[in-house]
Amino acid sequence: MTKKKYYAVAVGLKPGIYDTWPEAQKQVTGYAGAKFKGFTDRTEAEAWLRNPQYSQAPVQKKAATVTKPPPLPCRLDEINIYTDGGCSHNPGPGGYGAILVYDDMELEICGGFQLTTNNRMELMACIMALQHLQLRDRPITIWSDSSYVVNGISKGWAKGWRQRGWIKADRQPAVNPDLWGDLLLLVEAMDVTFQWVKGHAGHPFNERCDQLAVAALKRAGLPIDKGYTSR
Repeated sequence: MTKKKYYAVAVGLKPGIYDTWPEAQKQVTGYAGAKFKGFTDRTEAEAWLRNPQYSQAPVQKKAATVTKPPPLPCRLDEINIYTDGGCSHNPGPGGYGAILVYDDMELEICGGFQLTTNNRMELMACIMALQHLQLRDRPITIWSDSSYVVNGISKGWAKGWRQRGWIKADRQPAVNPDLWGDLLLLVEAMDVTFQWVKGHAGHPFNERCDQLAVAALKRAGLPIDKGYTSR
């Protein structure tokens, strides 16, 4: 028989302990910086809520504790990050969204800028997700529907641009050197693999990231994307 689960929400709409995942999910979905964790013992959940720290040690996943299988193939003890970004009218108001999946948790982050581009938001989604990640001792896979981002890292394009002083092979200036530089530094400090996933094809995490990005770009009072406006 499957053990009863308790969900401790430390950062969310209404922190506390919930008996079911749907109740807990309402408190963290769309909440930037949400922090929560599942337990099979309520006492452990209450103890964690008093000191909500994520363990830095790798935790072996067991089939009995996984609430649902990941929709894309992944390795055990791996962190999966799903990202998306976009803007209205390109350039225009833009947003990014990301979901960090590990230890039976799904953490959502999102943000936006008043004037930017699609590609900058695709890059920003990856950067913000990696910066937000507390566990960095495991393999990380970033799933993105942006060939620009995936190929830029996987094929070594961005590293080559940096080596040439942010000049491309055709001797033209590379676009978005500020964000590419930030992403390279993060990737080089961790075990990160980039994988392309077809966008708007029904993948639940990709669709959710798109929803986060769209919601973010519609917010009032968005900050200025200084990396874009200074060019």
